Amino acid sequence: MIKATHLTKRFGEFTAIHNLDCAIPHGCIYGLVGSNGAGKSTFLRLAAGVYQADEGTLTLSGQPVFENPSVKSLIAFIPDDVYFLTNSNLDRMAAFYSATQPNFDYPRYRELTELFRLDGKKAISTLSKGMRRQAAMILALASRPEYIFMDETFDGLDPVMRGLIKSLLCSDVSERKSTAIITSHSLRELEDTCDQLAMLHKGGIILQNEVENLKTSLYKVQIAFSYEYSEALFAPFNVLHCSKSGSVSNLILRGDEDRTREKLRALSPILMEFLPLTLEEVFTYEMETLGYSFHDVDLQGGPHV
Repeated sequence: MIKATHLTKRFGEFTAIHNLDCAIPHGCIYGLVGSNGAGKSTFLRLAAGVYQADEGTLTLSGQPVFENPSVKSLIAFIPDDVYFLTNSNLDRMAAFYSATQPNFDYPRYRELTELFRLDGKKAISTLSKGMRRQAAMILALASRPEYIFMDETFDGLDPVMRGLIKSLLCSDVSERKSTAIITSHSLRELEDTCDQLAMLHKGGIILQNEVENLKTSLYKVQIAFSYEYSEALFAPFNVLHCSKSGSVSNLILRGDEDRTREKLRALSPILMEFLPLTLEEVFTYEMETLGYSFHDVDLQGGPHV
């Protein structure tokens, strides 16, 4: 298990992670989403032992990570900006990994290079961004890690490569009971891949659940009435969003769906339809409840502070 308790990390006056608590079980793919600057990359670097926490603890199987070589040998970390030794090729990087990763599997390495169709003797500096990310994935999976951390997992990859990496990652977690933490701005990719999802905002986890439960915690309702009404009609409900056009309203609601359905029927609607939300819609409306929405974004300079 990966466990964070009151975890805090600061960079000068900026607090990237603030009093964060979470417990990530073995054998799952755990996705992290959040607004820009929410702390996703910082959390991965803390989990990989790159950063030392200013306050609180983060442990893997009960052991601290920072300056703990025995625990770090169980980790494969693919950062957003992947790094390779100067003037190296993939074969040279494999030799380097085998010297630091006790479970490095050369037959698996050769199998993956063939699968990705990468030339192990070609200079990595000549590869495209997507191919460098594939190279990092090959080295990580060939290390047979107990923990694999991937930042912006699918960035720069074409649809075929994204599908291949998702398949390999899911197989590795399923067969070896390893644990993966992945971040991505593509909520659709996380929806297809993750068992659990956590939403970060301003350095803390504001929402954490299994993906299916997260998707069903909110729902959309399209409803219409034959009589005149205002949005005040829905005051007794937990409404995250309401838009009204003529007699028809579109609602985003939270709460027990069966009970909500019963209470709405008591209002005598002429039309009522419950619709599922995509993971992207769940993220959007949850962030809006925290005051972070498209309307707060300056297209020239990013979110207003």
